[in-house]
Amino acid sequence: MRDPGLAEAIRAAGGVSELARQIGISQPSVSKWNLVPAERVLLVEAVTGVDRALLRPDLYREASAPADQDGIAAARARHYALLAALLLRAPDAELLSRLSNLRGDASPLGVAHMALADAAARARVDAVESEFFALFIGVGRGELLPYGSYYLTGFLHERPLARLREDLSRFEIARAEEVVEPEDHAGILCEIMAGLVSGGLPAPSDADRVVFENHLVPWIGRFFADLERAEAANFYRSVGALGRTWIALEAGAFALPS
Repeated sequence: MRDPGLAEAIRAAGGVSELARQIGISQPSVSKWNLVPAERVLLVEAVTGVDRALLRPDLYREASAPADQDGIAAARARHYALLAALLLRAPDAELLSRLSNLRGDASPLGVAHMALADAAARARVDAVESEFFALFIGVGRGELLPYGSYYLTGFLHERPLARLREDLSRFEIARAEEVVEPEDHAGILCEIMAGLVSGGLPAPSDADRVVFENHLVPWIGRFFADLERAEAANFYRSVGALGRTWIALEAGAFALPS
């Protein structure tokens, strides 16, 4: 019997097949779920709008009156989950609609939010799908290769991926069977960070720092900057700006004395 949170996510997505498509895994994999797996909660929340406290009340408290640190962690996790959702697949009409309602302020992150909201409001689903294909898939290859190994060595599946897998193995984090992309894909790294920050992926308290400093800092800022100025980028130019801004903020926060 399906958990009520999973049932609501399926309803919000428009069915099992559509939920599977939106989170980038196979329909049979989602069909086997009795409840949303812990490592998928934030991504399902990002694409369906169903609150994590409903999806997995055993893992997440209601959002009302969180402690300060819990609120900061939740905001961090949401940003990583959003970047993961946008980098792993093209957004559908529902996600674009929700993004168009983002609000911001005069801070660099607030400005990036407003730019993304404006881009989402102007975007057409078919155009964004074509843009995603041109940027990340292409005929043969896309304009950008969003992998740590490629940015650091010029080749795929190189030593940076092996080092990442070593760290993830230490934290007992393994790639799900249905995931075809290697773990050094920018979207998967953001998904891992969302899980570490939120506690959805059980790991030592400093695991998010280890993954961020060792496996994101050396390259992902350059990737987001390249995405901002990519020839095929239109909607995704604002995604690049948000990612670049967010990574800079996270790097500054990690650099502060504990």
